[in-house]
Amino acid sequence: MIDFQKSAVFKLSPIDNAKMLTPINLFLIDNENILRVFQTVRDQLVFTNKRIIAANVQGFTGKKVDYTSIPYSKIQTFSIETAGTLDLDCELEIYISSIGKIRFEIRGSFDIVSFNKAISEFVLAK
Repeated sequence: MIDFQKSAVFKLSPIDNAKMLTPINLFLIDNENILRVFQTVRDQLVFTNKRIIAANVQGFTGKKVDYTSIPYSKIQTFSIETAGTLDLDCELEIYISSIGKIRFEIRGSFDIVSFNKAISEFVLAK
């Protein structure tokens, strides 16, 4: 499992959903749809309509991958921070009962407000 406590910030870039790691498709259940895919250098974060899936690529070759699934039902609180004039990155913070706070920094122009609305629908529906 990804050690969310040791990594204070996950710096992400939005990528095309088609570039999602292929094995993640095998994890999806019926009626689970991909909302958005983000990537660090090698790792990926996938938001679906049911959960967040974190793929932590490990080792020198990158063949070993750890997948962590975070159901929206476990999110207690979340917040967003929009991009500013000088700070062009936006942020999403989620608080999970068993893990604590996880902070995601999203690089580039990304509509965090619309994304927040989508996440709100899933978190508040629990």
